[in-house]
Amino acid sequence: MKKINFKRFKLRQVSAAELNDRLLLINLYITQGLTLIIGLLWVIFQRRNPLTLFQWPEGFEFIYWAVGLSVLVLSADLLMGRFVPEEAMDDGGINDMLFRKRPIWHIVVISAIVAICEELLFRGAIQYAFGPYWTSILFAVIHVRYLRHWVPTGIVFAISYGLGFIYIQTGTLWAPIITHFIVDLVLGLIIRFRRD
Repeated sequence: MKKINFKRFKLRQVSAAELNDRLLLINLYITQGLTLIIGLLWVIFQRRNPLTLFQWPEGFEFIYWAVGLSVLVLSADLLMGRFVPEEAMDDGGINDMLFRKRPIWHIVVISAIVAICEELLFRGAIQYAFGPYWTSILFAVIHVRYLRHWVPTGIVFAISYGLGFIYIQTGTLWAPIITHFIVDLVLGLIIRFRRD
């Protein structure tokens, strides 16, 4: 059996220019897989059943919360796109690289995977332990590509707090999952079809 030399592996930050499409997708799916595993384990260690978090609620009120927050977030993003300088919103080109040439079906898949994995960890597990404020701080820190500029970091924090709020109001994880999915999907499609 061949041994793996872990000393050869080095972690370092890379810029968008150093990434190719394949490496970006591998990184995305690995991080989302880890997010899902950590979220599931955290919920289990809290002595809760992860399957109950994904039970579909009886009424449809949670959908109004989800769509309402989605409209609010997308409207705010549209306004900021008009009035905030582009360099203040720069994420290093990652979103553009991720969505610009991606087929629509793949944007849908990416948006769904990210929404489910991140909401399970952040709203389903972390918020249960620490509440929406500290969860939102962690959520903003995890989106490290925005930390170079205070505007997108503040936006990510506010969106996360909104997701936590609708989770508390509706009592179902599906409300923040749907919101997260709609926002990522619409912004991904805007990037995909935007003209330079």
